[in-house]
Amino acid sequence: MPEELDQAGLRLKAVRESLALSVEDFAKSIHLDEKTYLDYENGVKEIPLGILHIISSKHNVEMTALITGEDPHLKHIEIVKKDKGLVIERRKEYNYQDLAAGFAHKKAEIFLVTVEPKKSEIKHAYSHTGQEFNYILEGTLKIVFEGKEYILEQGDSVYFNCGYCHTMIAVGGKHAKFLAVVFN
Repeated sequence: MPEELDQAGLRLKAVRESLALSVEDFAKSIHLDEKTYLDYENGVKEIPLGILHIISSKHNVEMTALITGEDPHLKHIEIVKKDKGLVIERRKEYNYQDLAAGFAHKKAEIFLVTVEPKKSEIKHAYSHTGQEFNYILEGTLKIVFEGKEYILEQGDSVYFNCGYCHTMIAVGGKHAKFLAVVFN
């Protein structure tokens, strides 16, 4: 993971420099303090998907390019076979597959997310720009939205404003899997 963090940080720095923004100005543009931003740019901390989404939306950079270093090129159609989506390893409790990584200029980011059960509650909630739709495919998922808990099971769905603090937790001792569509 350290090499991946370094590469992600280098890509982040390249974006900032291509925009001719100082560390301070870039951090402000994505609603971060300078220290946190520099931890991401210097490969000290992993960049959350929510932050990558904010950078992508705010600075017109493809999220796939931020994650992989390669620009997507497809403009008419992309087919992703079962279990062949771009795997994004972010956190131990969340496994992401980007189901449209090769499509350029997307109006939404589409992920297949598997949440592994944890023995303790996740203590960090996330917020980012846009709106999100989640459809539960397997298991039971607890969504904590602005401190209120909701239990969703297979076939249930939720649509919410991502600007509010939210997190997802697999319950029942088994993983939960859901389709997540994040709209820019």
